[in-house]
Amino acid sequence: MDVSVVIVNYNVRYFLEQCILSVKAASKKITTEIIVVDNNSNDESCKILLEKYPEVILLKNKENVGFSKANNQGVKAATGDYVLILNPDTIIAEDTLDKIFAYAKIKQNLGVLGVKLIDGAGKFAPESKRGIPTPNASFNKLFGISSKRTGKYYATYLDENESGIIKVASGAFMFIKRTVFNEVKGFNEDYFMYGEDIDLSMKLLNKGYQNYYYADTQIIHFKGESTPKDIKYLNYFHRAMRIFYKKHFKLNFVYDFFMRIGIEFWYLFKYFKFRKNKTSSKPVFNLLYLGNDELIVKFLNKKHLLIKESLIDDYSKIRELIKNNRIDTIIFDNSTLSNKKIIAHFEVLKNEKTAFKIHPRTTNFIIGSTSPNIRGQVEIIE
Repeated sequence: MDVSVVIVNYNVRYFLEQCILSVKAASKKITTEIIVVDNNSNDESCKILLEKYPEVILLKNKENVGFSKANNQGVKAATGDYVLILNPDTIIAEDTLDKIFAYAKIKQNLGVLGVKLIDGAGKFAPESKRGIPTPNASFNKLFGISSKRTGKYYATYLDENESGIIKVASGAFMFIKRTVFNEVKGFNEDYFMYGEDIDLSMKLLNKGYQNYYYADTQIIHFKGESTPKDIKYLNYFHRAMRIFYKKHFKLNFVYDFFMRIGIEFWYLFKYFKFRKNKTSSKPVFNLLYLGNDELIVKFLNKKHLLIKESLIDDYSKIRELIKNNRIDTIIFDNSTLSNKKIIAHFEVLKNEKTAFKIHPRTTNFIIGSTSPNIRGQVEIIE
């Protein structure tokens, strides 16, 4: 077995199915197994997997044991030479696995490999490539101080389209040799959620491995689907910060005192920011549908002003359609467009002020998310 893909799921049934379909489409040239560890979801995730995807290895927990422990359970069941830790709210391109597998094999001292992430609005996610969040780097990030000299929280010395060595990879996509993962004893289970990817990256560095950012493939990471950015998220992140700094930066009483003050200040700063910023989804009026499914066309015509086009590679024409018809949402049909092409469209059209949604092939729903602060929207095609 070449690659074991481990996905931890918690109440994201539709995003999970979309993710699995993208992994299956990317598994034509290498041998792959998909392992889903479900953290006691109540949204029929397990039922759908058993009915539609019996080839997927499903591990069901009786409670939500968190991201770290669930991933460790998945890797323990894995048989692949390499393991891909993958979030359920992601879409990978058809050639993603082939590319990272080939790249990893030529790196003699590979720790973990991350790739270019874009969000549900097509924007580059800077957490794709990070530095070690030292107190100084974290302070600069908190107050928006960033440059190639000071911006060490994110690896700004690398362009987003430039592959190279980094310190920390994102937990949304971590490709690692299974023997190496086991050598460093996997994720630290003290972290329930958040911080575990930084901790794992640092354990690999301390063992002498090098972590890499690979920019020649990109994936969509919608973000915030299992845990939207709210007060509950903030508490998870706050706890992770305290664990991380206690483990990696504990020096003396005075230093530790000011570190604790800094973490609490960060918490209060974010708390009032979340209380102030309330994000809601916008209504959809004018749609551009890129696909050929007449059932979907009929469904969408009932609710929206619809403009239908087949596959369009001419981005200037798409921009013209958006402008002339006041398009606020584009729906990409995966039955017509490959995942790779959809991902490319997301990135190229990111500044057009339109929302993006996808109809995953062989499904009866349309899905999308433009903000990590709210849950994604799902429409059932009837």
